[in-house]
Amino acid sequence: MHGSRIAAVGHYQPARILTNEELASRVDTSDEWIRSRVGIRTRHIAGPEEPVDELAAHAGGKALAAAGLTPDAIDLVLVATSTAIDRSPNMAARVAARLGVPGPAALDLNVVCAGFTHALATADHTVRAGAATRALVIGADKMSEVTDWTDRTTCVLTGDGAGAAVVEACGPGEEPGIGPVLWGSVPEMGNAVRIEGTPPRFAQEGQSVYRWATTQLPPLARAACERAGLTPADLAAVVLHQANLRIIEPLAERIGAVNAVIARDVVDSGNTSAASIPMALSKLVERGEVSSGEPVLLFGFGGNLSYAGQVVRCP
Repeated sequence: MHGSRIAAVGHYQPARILTNEELASRVDTSDEWIRSRVGIRTRHIAGPEEPVDELAAHAGGKALAAAGLTPDAIDLVLVATSTAIDRSPNMAARVAARLGVPGPAALDLNVVCAGFTHALATADHTVRAGAATRALVIGADKMSEVTDWTDRTTCVLTGDGAGAAVVEACGPGEEPGIGPVLWGSVPEMGNAVRIEGTPPRFAQEGQSVYRWATTQLPPLARAACERAGLTPADLAAVVLHQANLRIIEPLAERIGAVNAVIARDVVDSGNTSAASIPMALSKLVERGEVSSGEPVLLFGFGGNLSYAGQVVRCP
């Protein structure tokens, strides 16, 4: 049990960009209203011919390429998503088929916005236990498919995309690159964020989520740092679930990560649920804003009022 590390990351977004101005032509809103309340300028929207597994496979393929690996190196595929319409085959099996991964364990996790950090912890635990050697962990959601585009309180938030990480075992004597997870939930408040009904639609109690996130999560995020043997001041970057800029900025400040780069991908991508953390991390790496080996706090929260966070070493 030598621990695990993130070897590489990758991300993918559909080409179609939906601006605030275009939304304002559909519902009673404006660019100023959206920016002042949620901080979003644009979001990417997948077409009907772009299912969730296609988004996920693009991101997974990029992560594999960045790691210098071929699909046969993977023996576990984990996909975090809450927008899979079909029940079987699951997204992980479909992604494995698209990428040509031979015979992996293939599991989906539905923890909504905290899905990727739950999946990353699951991959870390599986590798540590010796049940897998190398995992492809993906967060992918097509939120546009569950959005009510006549509801101005939610349609301004959502976007589509996917992010991925290759997780592999550390060698003997190598420091683990994925720290201990801190995870949990508030089940009695689970209805504050919902994707339900026929057809399924995203809805939330915005003020309840805002108060919970900005008041209850900072000590939990600090505790995740403590589990990794670090203080928030040691962090090089903080990648929170990209829910809303008005949540991200005060939450990051209250964590106390005074020296960290704060991911703000929500501005250009909107809320992409399980995709938001790996996508934002991949962009920080791609732009060179965080150096290899530096500590990064990942912290997901939201649907089910679940949360999960861990400190990782940047690939």
